[in-house]
Amino acid sequence: MTPDEYAAAVHDSLAPETRSAFAERVETQADAVTADLIDGRLDNADFAVGLELEAYVTASDGTLARVPTELFGADGTNPELGVHNLELNTVPDVLDGPGLRRQARRLRELVSNAREQLPSDRRLALDAMWTVPPTEGTRQYLAAGTEHDGVFLSQNMHADARYYALDNEVRNRADGEIELSVPGVDLTGPSILIESLTASIQPHLQVPDASTFPRYHDLAIRTLGPVLSLASNSPFLPADCYRPIEAPSEVERLLSAAPHEHRIPVFEDAINAGLPGDKQKVRVPNDLESLEQLPARVVADVTYAPHLYDDIPAASAATDEQSIPYADRIPEYRHKRGTYWRWVRGVVGGDVPTGADGVPTGPGNDTASLRLEYRPLPTQPTVRDSVAFQALVVGLLRGLVIEDHPLGELPWKDAKDAFYAAVDDGPEAALSWVAADGTYIENRERIRQELLEYARRGLAASGTDGTTVDWLLEPVEARVRAGTTPSSWQRDRVLSRVRDGATLPAAIRETKRAYLDCAASTESFADWL
Repeated sequence: MTPDEYAAAVHDSLAPETRSAFAERVETQADAVTADLIDGRLDNADFAVGLELEAYVTASDGTLARVPTELFGADGTNPELGVHNLELNTVPDVLDGPGLRRQARRLRELVSNAREQLPSDRRLALDAMWTVPPTEGTRQYLAAGTEHDGVFLSQNMHADARYYALDNEVRNRADGEIELSVPGVDLTGPSILIESLTASIQPHLQVPDASTFPRYHDLAIRTLGPVLSLASNSPFLPADCYRPIEAPSEVERLLSAAPHEHRIPVFEDAINAGLPGDKQKVRVPNDLESLEQLPARVVADVTYAPHLYDDIPAASAATDEQSIPYADRIPEYRHKRGTYWRWVRGVVGGDVPTGADGVPTGPGNDTASLRLEYRPLPTQPTVRDSVAFQALVVGLLRGLVIEDHPLGELPWKDAKDAFYAAVDDGPEAALSWVAADGTYIENRERIRQELLEYARRGLAASGTDGTTVDWLLEPVEARVRAGTTPSSWQRDRVLSRVRDGATLPAAIRETKRAYLDCAASTESFADWL
């Protein structure tokens, strides 16, 4: 498409008549989803797992670089917001030991294939925040773009009408400026491309009995803080964004105030720009009081960048409704759910998971399904670390439900506070938990013991043998033993370099290069300790 064609597509998306027609379709499709949820038509035979992994590409010296478009022709490899971003998606597998092993193999193959297809002067970065800026500088890179017929087209955003429409939706609400303010950095830009600083992993858990989904959803909220405190991996923004800070004592003060997990405020500030607090799209969701609330919340959410899918056949017109994937029967609902950016969310419709023979299972599983997407985790340094957190999340949720653990009694506000404490303080976060005996506890060591214990129970109950459970969770257990995370590792090395005489920007750059070298040459973060 030409710039003028993209501008026309954005105008069409943001037009009042599009918004009105879109809202009607979303409401109609949400009613159908609600009926399907209540009537059991989204129930399936098995629990299943999948994973999304976001990454970015650098030059050989660690500076940010563009992803070659040839990579996006491969199965499971998709573009993301920035031209430097990509996303890898595993095919879902039934939740059991062999299924989790297949997930690890699938992700390893996706990463290996991406690396093999990159030119020799490029490298794939498994990392949550790029900090070595491109040659023109971070601010210039994020601000570059042109206006066409009143529509801003970001130069370094992946050329896609949906991304451009989202960008201009947020720009219009924020008076054309997206602001990010964290200790040491005040960053203002004309685009949500600021969000492309970040990369994440998103474990998915298919819940076969939809009636139990609210229980999984609400327990997931209460695990956010403890799990993120072990996963934190974005302690710095790009090196050239910081205000001049030289003395080690000043850097120490900066680190005491700055978050371990910058990804969370970056995403929240970029997407929530211009929205009042009660309408913000990126946040911890409230508990689900009923299953019906799941689609109702998508309907009530602020609409961003609507699109009418007139090219997709309606299910009512099909001779065989089941021949149309479920998500394609509700295209406008699916589109709006895609901008329902809560840190935990429900997703209806998906691929059929594969079984032990490596082919899609059936007839008990189909595309009419319901799964939980766990969204707060930063991209981890290695494939094994990512799979470890996938296993931790799905095993923990299964274990808590199977054992009827009382964690659900933890007040929602305490769970939210623990999440943002983990954002700020990583492995040293002040956490809250209700223990198996019903007592309210804040002792991190005891909380983490239960976290791992119930993950083990959930994995074992799902048919995962002890050897596989040990292999899956060892990278997380190593962090618990060492009391550290990738964010702590980076913070310690930046401070050490500053004490040795480096400037803060130089220390951030060199630490990131060391991180990328370790990530590319080791099995897991535990090997760095």
